[in-house]
Amino acid sequence: MIPLSDELPTVRTPWVTYLILIAMFATWIFVQGAGFDQEALAASVCNLGLVPGELTHMAPIGTAVPLGRGIACVVDNDRINILTPLISMFLHGGWGHILGNALFFWVFGNNIEDSLGHLRFLVFYLVCGLAAAFAHIAAQPASPLPTVGASGAISGILGAYLVLYPKVRVRMLFFFIIFFKIIPIPAWLVLIWWFFWQLVAALPELENGADLSGGVAVWAHVGGFLTGVLLVKLFENRHLVVRRTGVA
Repeated sequence: MIPLSDELPTVRTPWVTYLILIAMFATWIFVQGAGFDQEALAASVCNLGLVPGELTHMAPIGTAVPLGRGIACVVDNDRINILTPLISMFLHGGWGHILGNALFFWVFGNNIEDSLGHLRFLVFYLVCGLAAAFAHIAAQPASPLPTVGASGAISGILGAYLVLYPKVRVRMLFFFIIFFKIIPIPAWLVLIWWFFWQLVAALPELENGADLSGGVAVWAHVGGFLTGVLLVKLFENRHLVVRRTGVA
């Protein structure tokens, strides 16, 4: 199932949501070559992606991880590694990756920005993304595998939405073999179902070490989501929330 929109209109223009989306796509196109140059894509993922073992120094220097035919990512000790928890939030591994993240971010992010205010939303987004990165590092401290994507930060947005607007209906696209149907579903059901499957995918990762479940850093999703749930009330602008819902 795929979220298409929700039934809660925004009151103010979500400028930060726009800017983050622009930054994501600009990075994808101009830094990563939009995926058309596999060597450039691999280099961006390897050099700018988050490698837990590089930050914890638990992955031996020189460890090589294959990223494609004739391409490998080698563990190093470059100074830029310390910035990768932040930089990796704006990188992606493919068109499906960035489009999926952008869709979830747009459906849920504009409403959270509308409830926090522009600056608080930006700080909240970055805090959730960094918390997600550290959750992944905690789960895989010795991993030599580079990880990229905004999904950890976006998971925090989903957690915030669950707290603030659980009863708002989200229009979900369902596929039934060759047919499809759009069904409005309460946000709490959509988000709890999503989080449940993240946990299902995350638990085997603890046993498999650096072998990520399906190539996805699902503990980053879990960490980001829980951070959003726990911190959104500290970041919310109560005046804006009341203005949107009419409930004091």
